[in-house]
Amino acid sequence: MAFEDLGILEPLLRRRGFDVSYLEAGVDTLGPASRADLLIVLGGPIGVYEADKYPFVTDEIRLIERRLARGRPVLGICLGAQLIAAALGARVYPAGVKELGWFPIALTEAGRRSCLKYLAPPRRVLHWHGDTFDLPMGATLLASTKPVANQAFQAPGALALQFHAEVDAKGVERWLIGHACEISGTKGVSVPGLRAATKRHAPRLVTAGRKLFDRWLAEESP
Repeated sequence: MAFEDLGILEPLLRRRGFDVSYLEAGVDTLGPASRADLLIVLGGPIGVYEADKYPFVTDEIRLIERRLARGRPVLGICLGAQLIAAALGARVYPAGVKELGWFPIALTEAGRRSCLKYLAPPRRVLHWHGDTFDLPMGATLLASTKPVANQAFQAPGALALQFHAEVDAKGVERWLIGHACEISGTKGVSVPGLRAATKRHAPRLVTAGRKLFDRWLAEESP
């Protein structure tokens, strides 16, 4: 999704000397992603289990599998996290509840020792998903919410975040336009409500998110 971009991550990457480019799954060939020093898999409105309708999902999973097998780092956000889970052999499925808005996450003990420690005490982050995944074998759970237990995990070379820590207030305005139909169809959710919550919570998330991603990049990127 063009409006679900890298957000605050892009300037952090450029300061570290990365050249940043986007590939649009389903349209562009994914070959360059296999050769990249770092792969970040972003969000989208489809489900990992919809590969029959969107065959490129299978291509993305295989790409992630190959990168992780070679020890090449991958960061997944929202759908990207679900694709990492699938690449590691875990099941991805509808959560039975939609988390759409600013909600706190609870860090596990491992999460408090990880790069997610900057989200403590429970910091509100942006959630925008209706699917979840089982924790992959060998992965370490980092964060949960009451409705959805598996919100973030780490595996060798991979960080998977079901929620969004890369957004700022300006970026969310683009989401309010791009996701207009989903917002109007979700009970209890409105554009004014999301905008007001973003104004309250986004500034602190930006500060914490920069620290989170900076630490992960220092640990994992070449």
